[in-house]
Amino acid sequence: MRLPVILLLLAGAPVATDDVQRADELEVLLPPPDRRGVEAPAIRSVGLLTDGRTRDLLHHGFPARMHYKLELWSTAGWFDDMLHRREWDVIVRFVPLDRRYTVSRIEGETVTTLGSFSELSEVQALLDRPYRPPMRAAPPGERVYYNAELEVEMMSVNDLDELERWLRGEFRPVARGERNPGTAVTRGVRSLVVRLLGSENRRYQARSVTFRTAR
Repeated sequence: MRLPVILLLLAGAPVATDDVQRADELEVLLPPPDRRGVEAPAIRSVGLLTDGRTRDLLHHGFPARMHYKLELWSTAGWFDDMLHRREWDVIVRFVPLDRRYTVSRIEGETVTTLGSFSELSEVQALLDRPYRPPMRAAPPGERVYYNAELEVEMMSVNDLDELERWLRGEFRPVARGERNPGTAVTRGVRSLVVRLLGSENRRYQARSVTFRTAR
């Protein structure tokens, strides 16, 4: 059973905070000026799985989930107005039996397998590539900007079975928050692990420059 190993692994983990990190790990890459507002920006996140604790948690069966959110904002009024939002997840799992990492992207109820890799460095190289999500075009002649947020978390024991069901095509638990009740003891142990894993959560934010779309 992997829980005692994980509890030892996480002993002494730093206390979780709600601080949003603004760093090179997350970037909003705008298209050429004549395509801005018509074409969505690309989002690039770099070096998300390079720390030792994240690697250890992956190897002990805890998937990493990167939750991305990209928003388009207008500055036309007295207050900034959000015009459109796009959210998606990238899930990285280590399969001990195969000694391989699998990477999947989840958008709405669509699961896209991004690949299977023998080395974590290959996974990181994939995650480092810019991704351009589908977004609606911005209104012509309007001053707008993009705001991106990213949360990196190690998924709890409570999510493992649900993730397996999701990736098999049962589009329910992970995205919609449904839970199997389990026993009281199981829930207690899982709650402890959730609190410990919470210290591994990291949040990033990046914003583009404000620009005017073509008329």
